[in-house]
Amino acid sequence: MQKNLSQLFGSHPELEQKFVTLFIKALERSNQPGFDYIEFKQSLGAMAKMNIDESTAIRSAFATASTVGLTKKKLMESANYYAKIINQEKEHFDAALAKRINQKVGGKIKEVEKLKEQIVKYNEKIAQLKAQIEKHQHTIDTADEQIQAEKEKIMGTQNNFERTHENFIDQIKSDIDNFNTYL
Repeated sequence: MQKNLSQLFGSHPELEQKFVTLFIKALERSNQPGFDYIEFKQSLGAMAKMNIDESTAIRSAFATASTVGLTKKKLMESANYYAKIINQEKEHFDAALAKRINQKVGGKIKEVEKLKEQIVKYNEKIAQLKAQIEKHQHTIDTADEQIQAEKEKIMGTQNNFERTHENFIDQIKSDIDNFNTYL
């Protein structure tokens, strides 16, 4: 029966064959006993090969099928039943697809979000480090002036000390010389 159903449902070249096979197998698994939509569809397929127009083919197939107990109501109910079977396969596919998307895409999305957050933290850290570098560079840049000013201040203090020291020593030497001379 699969060959006939494949020809009846999946003869369009743009259809992916693995999905045609999936739906055909679902229809076969769910095929109800007796003459219903599936057998009616096969009858229409046989008539299409004889180049009978669609309207005549449907009326002819139905006239023949009604001799084995097929009614319009049963035909419609069974067609809706098989549509439900196909829709259930779509639901299974959609669920599997959502699961795969969640695993493959959702995981990557979470990974990307985590990496984006990490980049933000790294950029904040870089900004902090740049601020520290600028602060230290400013200290370095102004340090030469401060060092020179401190050196000059120290040298001035040293010169003042040396002068004062020399003055005291000179006075003491002078006093010693005077003592030697006058005493």
